[in-house]
Amino acid sequence: MKNNTEIHPFRIDIAQEQLDDLRRRLEIARYPSEPAGIGWSRGVPVEYLRELVGYWKDSYDWRKHEAALNEFPQYTTEIDGQNVHFIHVRSPEPTAVPIILTHGWPGSIVEFERLIGPLSNPRAHGGDPAQAFHVVVPSVPGFGFSGPTADTGWSAGRIASAWKELMARLGYDRYVAQGGDIGVGITRELALRDGEHVLAIHVNGGFDYPIVDENELAGLTPSERARVDRMNAFMADQAGYIAIQSTRPQTLAYGLVDSPVGQLAWIVEKFKEWTDPANELPHEAVDRDQLLTNVMIYWLTGTAASAAAIYYETAHAEGGAWGQPEALETPAGVALFSTEDVALRSVDERTNNIKRWTEYERGGHFAALEVPDLMLNEIRTFFADYR
Repeated sequence: MKNNTEIHPFRIDIAQEQLDDLRRRLEIARYPSEPAGIGWSRGVPVEYLRELVGYWKDSYDWRKHEAALNEFPQYTTEIDGQNVHFIHVRSPEPTAVPIILTHGWPGSIVEFERLIGPLSNPRAHGGDPAQAFHVVVPSVPGFGFSGPTADTGWSAGRIASAWKELMARLGYDRYVAQGGDIGVGITRELALRDGEHVLAIHVNGGFDYPIVDENELAGLTPSERARVDRMNAFMADQAGYIAIQSTRPQTLAYGLVDSPVGQLAWIVEKFKEWTDPANELPHEAVDRDQLLTNVMIYWLTGTAASAAAIYYETAHAEGGAWGQPEALETPAGVALFSTEDVALRSVDERTNNIKRWTEYERGGHFAALEVPDLMLNEIRTFFADYR
């Protein structure tokens, strides 16, 4: 059957019954016991989560943030049998270059909310109109309003093919791309699959884990060896979510789809561990309302299973999750933020054509949320040579 290529306007309109149900669930939530004095060492502390849930229940206003998201033109279209939701803001500037921004897990379109205006209309935000972009922000299949997925097999490669079709369907025959987290792999695959049209790509966090042999390790600088040590420590102590979501995402999802407190805890832990360590608590690194709006996207769409499943698809893709990547000739830029400084340029350059490598002392994994000023400048600066 041929795909329906029509593009339909979309508006977020959550039924009040869903919001009332959420409030009831928050009111009757059960909390686990907790040994005294453990802090964040075993996960999210009960006291912190109770306070955040209290704010969610009594002070957070979904309708306000729903309205803010609806200020952006949104659409849906069917690609490869899957409903794909996306924000599409055309710039008023005639020289604007199209850019597609790809979020990761546990992120969503909310990550780019503060970048869309300045990127698409820099003149209205004190910027140079020569740096304007037509901005496309899709929800990754399985995530939010692009979910749940209708079938299996939605690996980074298949998603990249969907992005290729989406950009062609929008009439863009030359464009750039940016992504973080899982969006790194999708963005890279997009350049491989549509290199004829992708002018350049940019990622935050680097391309590859710093896996080096003993001979290479001996040749690293002390700071580079420290990065390898940090990555090894992460895989030993913080990578449990990868193991679970790569093997049994469906079982995990029962708790997350049934309990908003469970869904919140599963996500907020990552905002604690992956944001700038200069901030003691997650909501100090990322605005509390934005954090909760991101969680709401998962909760209201019931996409815990299909979003987590991207780890399963990646782990079970042909060649395995850590297979040797195909060499990429497309020009690439890399930005590392404070908690992301584990990548090694020498490793990433093995298979990527890196033209810019920037390291920042502020920000973290959710850079577009934490330090939108730095991310905005980074995107503008790198892509200035590829317009």
